[in-house]
Amino acid sequence: MTPTAPSPLVWRDDGLPRSSLYGDVYFSSVDGLAETRAVFLAGCGLPERFAERRDFVVGELGFGSGLNIAALLDLWRREKPPGGRLHIFSIEAHPLSRDEAARILAHWPELGEAAQVLLDHWPGRARGFHRVDLPGFDAVLDLAVMDVVEALEAWDGLADAWFLDGFSPALNPAMWRDEVLAAVGARSAPGARAATFTVAGAVRRGLSAAGFEIAKRPGFGRKRERLEAWRPGARPVAQRPETLAIIGGGIAGAALARAARAASVEVTVIDDPDAVAASGNPAALVTPALDAGGGPRAALYAQALSRAVTLYEAQPDAVLAREVLQLAAGERDPARFATVADQDLFEPGDMRTLNADDTRARLETPTPALAMAGARVIAPAEVTAAWTGPVVRRRVAKAERDGEGWRLLDAAGEIIVRADRLALAGGAAGADLLAEAPLRPVRGQASWTRGHGAPATAFGGYAIPTREGLLFGATHDRDDTQTDVRPEDHARNLATLAKGLPALAARLAGSTFEGRAAIRATTPDRLPLADLREDGVIVLTGLGSRGFCLAPLLAEHLVARLLDVPSPLPRQLSHLLKLTRFDSPVTRSRV
Repeated sequence: MTPTAPSPLVWRDDGLPRSSLYGDVYFSSVDGLAETRAVFLAGCGLPERFAERRDFVVGELGFGSGLNIAALLDLWRREKPPGGRLHIFSIEAHPLSRDEAARILAHWPELGEAAQVLLDHWPGRARGFHRVDLPGFDAVLDLAVMDVVEALEAWDGLADAWFLDGFSPALNPAMWRDEVLAAVGARSAPGARAATFTVAGAVRRGLSAAGFEIAKRPGFGRKRERLEAWRPGARPVAQRPETLAIIGGGIAGAALARAARAASVEVTVIDDPDAVAASGNPAALVTPALDAGGGPRAALYAQALSRAVTLYEAQPDAVLAREVLQLAAGERDPARFATVADQDLFEPGDMRTLNADDTRARLETPTPALAMAGARVIAPAEVTAAWTGPVVRRRVAKAERDGEGWRLLDAAGEIIVRADRLALAGGAAGADLLAEAPLRPVRGQASWTRGHGAPATAFGGYAIPTREGLLFGATHDRDDTQTDVRPEDHARNLATLAKGLPALAARLAGSTFEGRAAIRATTPDRLPLADLREDGVIVLTGLGSRGFCLAPLLAEHLVARLLDVPSPLPRQLSHLLKLTRFDSPVTRSRV
């Protein structure tokens, strides 16, 4: 298990925090909030510039206690334009705990609800990007817990304002390197402004080289001067799509509907009444694909799991179990589990190894395991119903351009719906609308029974609780597209269960099982297709057996691409999911 990192701050005798790493204060001892308002908010021309665009983007170097962001949120809620949405991107290599931040922010009770919403949704400490909802403020925060250059290269946004707040250049020179300021310039929209407390010559030269014009302004408190910078030009205002038609009512379509509505886009979900979605079982696992290598694939699943669990926990009645045990299937698995548990991609304590005695006490099975505290079992129908809203139950035979938008037609040529933009999220059922996509159908039958229970466990197969009993399975048959429920597949599932949980399988022997078969859509590299096509069509499919883990984050990424706002997904991870990775004509096809 990855140990909790030591705190990056120490408390001075006057009750204010100082960085234990850089020896500098987090804010002015005169009045940190007044400093933030004078240096960063006023220095970036806020709130006057809020009216420039519906989606306003603020970037920050040095999240710290969240003081700058709390002050920004307080100002935004009071001064935002009608329909405005605030997108915040901040970077912090050494995150504070929620309790440490609360102690700091308590110095300014006037921040009230702005500080409280930040504390109530305080981001985690795992390495990577953290998407943080800020309800009641029409705002969202993406916090990058990583090195500053790595974070700036990973972010795909363009900021309208930058708060450059990375401790003193003399004490923390790495935050003010030319390559950092060049990356800030590259991630700045035309007309962007930047503000900082320092007027150090290296900072002025770096900002100038990055394309900013600069000026010294009167400083705050004991500082004689501060710096304001701006990029020439004005950011063009693009026409924002107002309506989205989504084909597919499973978890991919539901996640897209939730993300689009959260961004104030009107959504219509259309689902084939004869389709058997893989999202329709009475229980579903929300687990990552484990990767001991710790590379981009591992980071994708870790970030997706964290985001999915946050959103599912917003509907706590849909959560059936809050931990999943992954049993070792081979001699190498205990060492692999230990490597995964040590990865900093997960929150401290979310992954921990269990020895054979630990597992025997819980499962009657003396098998080493990985306890995934961050994993979940959920009730799929409750999640998809809550996220999709009303669904149009009709089969889309054709989708065609309708001026600047799309219209969807049934087999008789009648219009089902018109929309500005289109999303294809039908899984295997929608593969005919993506005829050139490298999707392969995989049939899976799950089995379930009433009156039995067990901890949520994965072992090649899986056994998970439902509201009334236990679900286990599932079969995995490539290129089989039939959805009839087969007695022989119940027997196969029971045999798989016997390999992982023999005592449980013995108790179930001779029982009569209910079941369901559905078709998963998979890709050659077992990663989904999540991209925006050249014709502006969203594609989210190929989720395989990890849809409930992947779909929520990938849907937010795609809606961000649709609206040309910052994505919560780092660039190197979104590149894994592009349609072009198979060199397929799918990127050029037209439905």
